[in-house]
Amino acid sequence: MRIIIVGQGLFGEKVLEALIERREDVVGVFSPPDKRGESMKELTERLGIAFFRPTQMKNPEVYDIYVKLRPDLVMLAFVTDIIPRRLLDIPSLGTICYHPSLLPRHRGASAINWAIIMGDTHTGLTIFWVDKGIDTGPLLLQKEVEIGPNDTTGSLYFNTLFPLGVDAMVEAVELIKRGEAPRIAQDDSKATYEPPCDDRVAALDFEKPIIDVYNFIRGCDP
Repeated sequence: MRIIIVGQGLFGEKVLEALIERREDVVGVFSPPDKRGESMKELTERLGIAFFRPTQMKNPEVYDIYVKLRPDLVMLAFVTDIIPRRLLDIPSLGTICYHPSLLPRHRGASAINWAIIMGDTHTGLTIFWVDKGIDTGPLLLQKEVEIGPNDTTGSLYFNTLFPLGVDAMVEAVELIKRGEAPRIAQDDSKATYEPPCDDRVAALDFEKPIIDVYNFIRGCDP
């Protein structure tokens, strides 16, 4: 099975390492041209895997490269760019993506932050089939975890959702190879979508109950 990985940072690097350890046929890797793609660059050079750093995935040359690489599966391992619809039509088996929440709850770029800010006691991760929407595609697999009373966005991600996510991406590949990967439609009536948790929203309101202030501080760390 010919695989393309689109990813960045340490998560993308660890997903690539895990697939190579299992002798999967990774035929190409795409990462951003800035520092977010540096770790992927070093790893692909060491492994001799074709590496591409487009300014945006919608660039025409990306489509041409996809066609030449003839992927069966594309994996999105921490992607902040929008994948255009015409790229989704190329891999014969489809495109899958890691998302750090139990979709359809907490769609959007800051799922971990908002789970903590909103006082959720459980969250998890989802591997889903990508469609033209934002985190709206059919579910492939999910893993649920607890949010501890002292968890922050950083601790929840790096201690739990990061390593569990790498394993889940590998598990998803195995299910797809065996022809056992489900496509479960999301229940849109239960969907939530929150904006990026950045300086535009990360301001404390001390008029709110103390537990809300506490959760907000944890959710904005970092």
